[in-house]
Amino acid sequence: MFMANKERFLKIYANLPVNLRNEIIAVLPDVGPITWNVAYLEISNDTKLGKKILEKLSNFKII
Repeated sequence: MFMANKERFLKIYANLPVNLRNEIIAVLPDVGPITWNVAYLEISNDTKLGKKILEKLSNFKII
């Protein structure tokens, strides 16, 4: 599931206009606002936070 979500996220991110990548896409209770750029860094580096972000985006039907 993680890899499928990661692939979907990366495809969406690659097609985003550069100016939209600074927009907030999620707010995590312990972390705060997450932009597309922050999400990309966390997800591409397979961090614990990246996994939480992917889960949120999947639950919100963003990816």
